[in-house]
Amino acid sequence: MKRVICCRQWFLVSFTILAMGCLFAFSAIAAPKVGPAGMAFYTPPATLPDTNGDLIWYRTSKSVPPESPACNSWQIMYRSKDAFGMPNVVTGTVLVPRTTWRASYPRPMITYAVGTHGLAQSWAPSLQLANGTDYENVNIRAALQKGYAVLITDNPGYTNGSSPTYMSGIAQGHAALDIIKAALQIPYIGLSSSAKIGIWGYSQGGQTAAWAGQLQPSYAPNMNLVGVAAGGVPANFFRVSEYIDGKNGSAFLLDTVIGLSTQYPEGIPLALMTNDAGKSAIQGAKNMGVFEALFTFMNVRLSSYIGHGDYIPISILSSISPIKETMEAQNLGKTPINVPVFLYHGTSDEFIELNQALDLKKAYCDQGVNVSYMYFPGEHLTTQFQAAPYALSWLQDRFNGKFAASTCNSTTPRPVSTANPVDGDFVVSMNKWNLAGTIHLKTLRQDVYLPGASTFSANTNMTINTIVGSTEIPDFPSNINVILPLKVNLSIVPAKPMTGTASIDKDGILHVHGKMYVNLYIKQVGALGIKIPFKLHGAEPIVFPIDYDGPASALGDGTLTFKGTTTFPRLVGNGSLINALFTTLMSGPGQKFAFTITPPLPKKW
Repeated sequence: MKRVICCRQWFLVSFTILAMGCLFAFSAIAAPKVGPAGMAFYTPPATLPDTNGDLIWYRTSKSVPPESPACNSWQIMYRSKDAFGMPNVVTGTVLVPRTTWRASYPRPMITYAVGTHGLAQSWAPSLQLANGTDYENVNIRAALQKGYAVLITDNPGYTNGSSPTYMSGIAQGHAALDIIKAALQIPYIGLSSSAKIGIWGYSQGGQTAAWAGQLQPSYAPNMNLVGVAAGGVPANFFRVSEYIDGKNGSAFLLDTVIGLSTQYPEGIPLALMTNDAGKSAIQGAKNMGVFEALFTFMNVRLSSYIGHGDYIPISILSSISPIKETMEAQNLGKTPINVPVFLYHGTSDEFIELNQALDLKKAYCDQGVNVSYMYFPGEHLTTQFQAAPYALSWLQDRFNGKFAASTCNSTTPRPVSTANPVDGDFVVSMNKWNLAGTIHLKTLRQDVYLPGASTFSANTNMTINTIVGSTEIPDFPSNINVILPLKVNLSIVPAKPMTGTASIDKDGILHVHGKMYVNLYIKQVGALGIKIPFKLHGAEPIVFPIDYDGPASALGDGTLTFKGTTTFPRLVGNGSLINALFTTLMSGPGQKFAFTITPPLPKKW
């Protein structure tokens, strides 16, 4: 009996010791904390965790891009490290599709590095996503539709009371890597630390992605990184600065100087350098989103904000010792990336010089990096979205373990810039973009399809808000069923240039309103093997209203579609009876149409 009591006592003592040990262990490892509501979420706590990548707090959110699959969504705050190795508090968004991942490996994760959003806190990606207004929603949605988890860092500086360290590559790279570790600490998130990781970004995001790829072997060596996709990369700050100083992309240079001076106050001592105009510009830029800043500070030289405002070439400014070292610290290509890399750029890019991006490819290739390069016919904004399906497909191949084909030994001639003049107005050109169209004939209840070789060209001046365009539509046959099936040869030719207005507002919404004028000709009608020459044509031009109000991403993602109704005029030219018959069948109001414009295909280099 005594032995039983002793055993019980031993068991109780052992259990108590074990329980106390577990309690001590769990108290030593702080459980993830739910963050406060509202904007208080963006105020860092007084005490930070000890390790980079540690989750500070989280909260559930509704930050899922419109039309995305059902997702679990969280906003998070986590610890990272700035360019000098000091603690950095960063916020971001984590999205995980609710669909079951059926592959034989854990659900892949993409750390998505956003492009320039502007310095205003309201433009932090987590806040834009929560409002459903982020201009990169279409890319994030595409990744979610593949079933991947998508992690979007806000980048450093969007917490309350802070200023973004915009274009500080090392700090941004750390933030893009640390969000992966932080996301895995969200309770019940269902992601694996062994999951395959892809890094994807464009413009500022391309810089972030490339920096994250360079830093990963030493900063996050246990990460299962399989690929880096980086587009529109500002790889050499001297050359990009010269390209946009005083030009239509000068707002990005102003933002860069502000961001780098925040991270490197001794390297770029803005407070000591700027005049009253500069101080006013800095204050204004800090409260603007990307599109508002773009037009506000367009074509202003950086030197106008310094000293007496006298013209100083950017090459002179950037040669000053502390400024030079600060800019050089952002340059890419000095360190290899240990996984395959997909680089891409637009040949008409008016903000990020093409040649310095091509040189980045060479620098990586010379270091033995597996690089695949693709160039697109669009300018900066259109390329971001035109290239997205290619970047995502390339990442999908990496997740599936497919061999990554390099273009380092390509014999294709080096791409040449086709950019519009980078000084003066901000003009987006569409040169022979593909035009697909359907016209529904109301009376006949039949559709007429434009031929495959149809093209649309336009110059869109975003500064003065105008668009002027034209179409080229080859003559084409169309089947029309009246009493007998008829094969009709049609010709649609411009009556005069398309004209209208086009603009991007401060929220990144594209507005296009214009009219396309064309003449319709019926040149031949065939039935029962007999071809009859015709000379029917409209008594006046057909007017197609061209109206679009939607995200600026539609300029390049292949969904710039104009829909509406128009009136076909009466037909003349072949005798009153024939005229009357075809006018009855093919003319009148209520003719529906849909035109879709897509960019030409990219090429490899």
